[in-house]
Amino acid sequence: QTKAELEFLLAWQKKRTKSQEERAGEVLAPIGYWPHIGLLKSHSRYKSNLEHLFFEGRTVLGESCKPENYPATAKLLEGVTRDMRIMEFTVKYHLLRPRPYQLNDKLKPMAQMSTPSFASGHTLWAYIQAFVWSELVPTKRSEFLDLAYEVGESREIMGIHYPSDEEAARILAHQMLTEMLANSVFRADLENAKLEWK
Repeated sequence: QTKAELEFLLAWQKKRTKSQEERAGEVLAPIGYWPHIGLLKSHSRYKSNLEHLFFEGRTVLGESCKPENYPATAKLLEGVTRDMRIMEFTVKYHLLRPRPYQLNDKLKPMAQMSTPSFASGHTLWAYIQAFVWSELVPTKRSEFLDLAYEVGESREIMGIHYPSDEEAARILAHQMLTEMLANSVFRADLENAKLEWK
């Protein structure tokens, strides 16, 4: 399977367009909320970190979708992302999968990553966000999921993740949300956030 996926990524490398490279590398790659930065208002990336937290909401719902306008939603997404990051690095450092370009030197990735490959953190982040946003604004579910798919595919375009990294992240995100829905603290935060979208 790994050999087949490496061939798939080599094919992506040959066919990717300049606009795909720019979208993947300049728009989607920098996106991601980091909980430790969110603790320090004095951090140089505090403001951009908060903006990233609402990336999917803003992309689908418009520029007015930002943390200061939806504080309960911000609290919900911060908690979800904190748990997601713990899961992400637990899986990565348990399985220690090499990056594709570490196994095939014909791959010329658009970035070099210092963490293991499986599962894709960007994809896990994108899907768990999409699933939560879909709970808040169900009528936009397809747009949120399409955006999450694009984020995952962008990691393949860049040559830094296998397709199975993306698929595993999508499944893991769904399993995480299922577990979260059984948690009373999460459900309370979710209901408070839903009130902002009535």
